[in-house]
Amino acid sequence: MNDIVADWQAGGFGLYVHWPFCQAKCPYCDFNSHVSDHIDQTRWLRSYLSELDRVGAEVGRRPLRSIYFGGGTPSLMAPETVAAIIERAGAHWDFANDIEITLEANPTSIEASRFAGYRDGGVSRISMGFQALNDEDLRKLGRLHNVAEGLKAFELAQSFFPRTSFDLIYARQDQTLVQWQAELATSLNLAADHLSLYQLTIEPNTAFGARHARGGLRGLPNDDVASDMFFKTIEMCADAGLEHYEVSNFSRPGSESRHNLIYWRYGDFAGIGPGAHGRLTLAQRKFGTSTHLIPETWLHNVEKNGSGELIRDEITQIEQADEYAIMGLRLKEGISLSRLENLRGNRIDRSKIKDLSDMSMVSLEDDTLRATNDGRVVLNSVLKELLS
Repeated sequence: MNDIVADWQAGGFGLYVHWPFCQAKCPYCDFNSHVSDHIDQTRWLRSYLSELDRVGAEVGRRPLRSIYFGGGTPSLMAPETVAAIIERAGAHWDFANDIEITLEANPTSIEASRFAGYRDGGVSRISMGFQALNDEDLRKLGRLHNVAEGLKAFELAQSFFPRTSFDLIYARQDQTLVQWQAELATSLNLAADHLSLYQLTIEPNTAFGARHARGGLRGLPNDDVASDMFFKTIEMCADAGLEHYEVSNFSRPGSESRHNLIYWRYGDFAGIGPGAHGRLTLAQRKFGTSTHLIPETWLHNVEKNGSGELIRDEITQIEQADEYAIMGLRLKEGISLSRLENLRGNRIDRSKIKDLSDMSMVSLEDDTLRATNDGRVVLNSVLKELLS
């Protein structure tokens, strides 16, 4: 049991802060984001600090490796709000020497004074939501910026922060492989130390999902073209010196997202804010937590009941093992087979690993189990076979 209790330490501990507000709802987005005409920053800050005090008292002192402000659009937060949250987190947990503090930003919601405020408040990394480097596609994706604005915003971010990342979506409507290669080449010339490159996924509870169900979302590349885009992305990023360290993420050595590595290495993380999720090991048991989705509901519950948490479910050891495999095999570094088996409480069938290895889906070297690039393309199938 002691091994299970200490298991989270292999991934570390982080804090996720969800800001639920956006200027507009993008048609592909299924994150918990809302458009609001008025945001009482003082009231929201008071509730975030209250939640930090509640979670901090329960978790106790731990080394904190990362803080991540996600959303929504966190660059709509007042710099004073961000700084106060970082300061309060430091009152409850011991900041690692190389702590990473990331804030997501949209090109339409930034200016030099805000970036200066975020930097002075402790933010060390900006993750910018480009999504496309084509004005027509930005319009289709519901983005409020154009390419020129995006490039200017990113240049500004690079002047303020030591680490920068941005997101792009590929396999968009009517996009060809040649067009994606040209767009990716432009992106690689921007000298970001980290790129998140996602294939467009049509989620059911989105405007795109509804449009697709009606047959109105035409021109999406077929699976073969999307696969070609994936492998060309790996090739071009490698040529530019960016390692494909996770299914959709590429970085220069040492510039991996430390916060996301906590997820993928199956550490613990506290999640506060509307719709935030967490994984916390408490009193020799591991729990999954989630909070109220609706901003006003979350706010009301924090103010009146002293907690924005909605659900806390214990995660069984076999569920922990499954989650560790699901998250960890996304990484190029793979997972520890002995850790997986310790969580499961039984041995993985070596014949299944051999079968997957013979199909070039996985590799096993000493204690390290990895999914190959081919395996990561069909990771759900690999996991189904491995964990059944």
